[in-house]
Amino acid sequence: MLEVKILAILLPIDYGYNGCKGFLPENCEPDTPIRILNLDRSRMTAEFAPGIVLPLHPFFGSMGVAPAPELGRVSSNPPGRHAGNLDNRELVAGTTLYIPVFTRGALFEIGDGHAAQGDGEVDQTAIETSLRGRLQLTVRKDMKLTWPRAETATDYISMATDPDLTVATKAAIQEMIDFVAVQRKLTKHQAYQLVSLAGNVAITQLVDKPNYGVHVRMPKSIFVAK
Repeated sequence: MLEVKILAILLPIDYGYNGCKGFLPENCEPDTPIRILNLDRSRMTAEFAPGIVLPLHPFFGSMGVAPAPELGRVSSNPPGRHAGNLDNRELVAGTTLYIPVFTRGALFEIGDGHAAQGDGEVDQTAIETSLRGRLQLTVRKDMKLTWPRAETATDYISMATDPDLTVATKAAIQEMIDFVAVQRKLTKHQAYQLVSLAGNVAITQLVDKPNYGVHVRMPKSIFVAK
């Protein structure tokens, strides 16, 4: 497993863009140019329209390793067990991403800079921009994962993808159940109940076809010292 610590993410330029396509393209006006958004790097905001100001939370939409060789040549557009184009807006500076490794050397890649994005990335783009990042990569031979996982300052995060949104959702929830059961020494029954009571299930992205992405956030704050 490859541990990716995101130490810092900087905005080297003061603009980004957003298009219009994605999940409900019938809402897009034909022949309308892409929207350019100015980034206020001092305030870490972007004005979408008068009276509408967006907070900036820069993250790399794509971080991953080489897929399993038996899959052959695959597109970089859909995410998978190798992570890749996750478009998970939780993966900001201070986050650690854990990725299963399938090939010698892992062959880590990073890109798809975003200044801000909502869960789902429904029109197929965030505020797309250039980013400069500093990361620390560590080989973790003591860990074995089926799907990527992450840890932020506030949450544990499980993830899964599939062409069927129901399958992806079940897999992401099961990953969190398994994680909580092991980490907190609970039965699967108890862990499942805890995910229902405290976990937050979200659609990561709906537009990187053919795979939909789902993630589950479990707040660290519920785990108190005895």
